[in-house]
Amino acid sequence: MQQRKMTMKEALNLALDQALAKSERVFLLGEDIADPGGGIVGVTAGLSTKYGHDRVIDTPISEAAIVGTAIGAALDGRIPVAEIMIMDFIGIAIDQIVNHAAKMRYMTCGRTTSPITVRVAVLSGMGTGATHSQSLEGWFMGIPGLKVVIPSSPFDAKGLLTTAIFDEDPVLFIETVKLLGTRGDVPVDEYSIPFGQANIVRSGTDVTIVTYGRGVPDSLAAATALQAEGVSAEVIDLRTLVPMDTPTILESVARTGRAVVVTHAVRFGGPGAEISALINENLIYELTAPVARVGAPFTPIPSASVLEAAHAPDPQRIAAAVRQTVGAHATTGD
Repeated sequence: MQQRKMTMKEALNLALDQALAKSERVFLLGEDIADPGGGIVGVTAGLSTKYGHDRVIDTPISEAAIVGTAIGAALDGRIPVAEIMIMDFIGIAIDQIVNHAAKMRYMTCGRTTSPITVRVAVLSGMGTGATHSQSLEGWFMGIPGLKVVIPSSPFDAKGLLTTAIFDEDPVLFIETVKLLGTRGDVPVDEYSIPFGQANIVRSGTDVTIVTYGRGVPDSLAAATALQAEGVSAEVIDLRTLVPMDTPTILESVARTGRAVVVTHAVRFGGPGAEISALINENLIYELTAPVARVGAPFTPIPSASVLEAAHAPDPQRIAAAVRQTVGAHATTGD
């Protein structure tokens, strides 16, 4: 399969382009997504020029109307991809997502589905302050009927977005703006990545780091630093939080005996708590150390860039958590 180097932003744009070309049922809607804007960070650039404004639709500033329209169109046989400009604004549309899209299959005994994709951008790490930087994926992990996806690389972004668009159920697709400039090899042709299949992005023997999204490059940087100290860390990229690849997590942690869970969402009550509980419930007698969690403090995100940088997990904090978890019991060199 032919590949070329591209950024995550370019990979997402190509996935949307190919979906629009594949089916006339696919259309995009959201605030400022048409040219010349092309979305808040340019992910949809060029698509309204290519496919027309009846398939790449600029909407009024009303998140509830955007998602509500998408749900209605899906009921009529269309395949909508709705953009919520920034994830912090998703609360305005939460009733449509939680009480309508996510419940459709269940409340109609499977006769009706809601095949919508809701794309949201997370601006964490961009210096945008308390109301424009939040990672709220933990809210939606607890909603049955809704799938939650967070890619960490250009390859995964394109494949996972294609899967999301043509999935029969609603998908919350979270795009980390800090990663949009990441470059990697991406197949030019259409492909998809199944949901619920985590990716072991680095093999190791002493400890398992479980993470996703922005946590992946930070965890890989920490693992590289730890290798020089004789600590072998395995890094798992979950790719999807719902469905979650429980078997891959448990197999890895059972093998290493230790786990560190890394998220950019808040540590208290966040996704890391669920993953930690999952590991403890299944492997409590096989663990050689308590499961550690690295996450954001339970505070609003500071507006000052230097404080925001201190608020988020980084390779140094991840490495420190691994050192504490491994302690003097690393198997490397034994």
